[in-house]
Amino acid sequence: MQRELITFQVGGQLFGLDIMSILEIRAWSPVTKLPKTPEFMAGVVNLRGIVVPVFDLSQRLGWDATDATPRNPIIVSEWDGQARGLIVDSVEDIVSVDTAKLQRPDAISDEPISAYIEGLVPIGENMVAVIDLGKLLHDNAMLEAA
Repeated sequence: MQRELITFQVGGQLFGLDIMSILEIRAWSPVTKLPKTPEFMAGVVNLRGIVVPVFDLSQRLGWDATDATPRNPIIVSEWDGQARGLIVDSVEDIVSVDTAKLQRPDAISDEPISAYIEGLVPIGENMVAVIDLGKLLHDNAMLEAA
């Protein structure tokens, strides 16, 4: 079975998200910060009259904060009927992958990122870490932030 992914870079690593969970990819726009939110929540943006929480994906994965500039796109995704923005370094491509080639990354064990990775899949010379959007967006810290 084939699956389409949008690939993007965060912290020099290549990641993928299922294209069916993407609402849009938008250019960087300043976010409005909110008090008492987790560090990885950059703030909120107005998306055609809807307030959308925006998260720094690098920080969410346990890495350094993104120093966002106009070069940083925001991937607006939807999960369980709610829109969430993810700040990434760059958007790369749309690729089709064979789901049989998706391999669970058991070897990365207790790294914070491992909880959010559905699997790894080779694409050409690169290895793409496919993000499990449900796990990324629906743990306690994310629910409190949103």
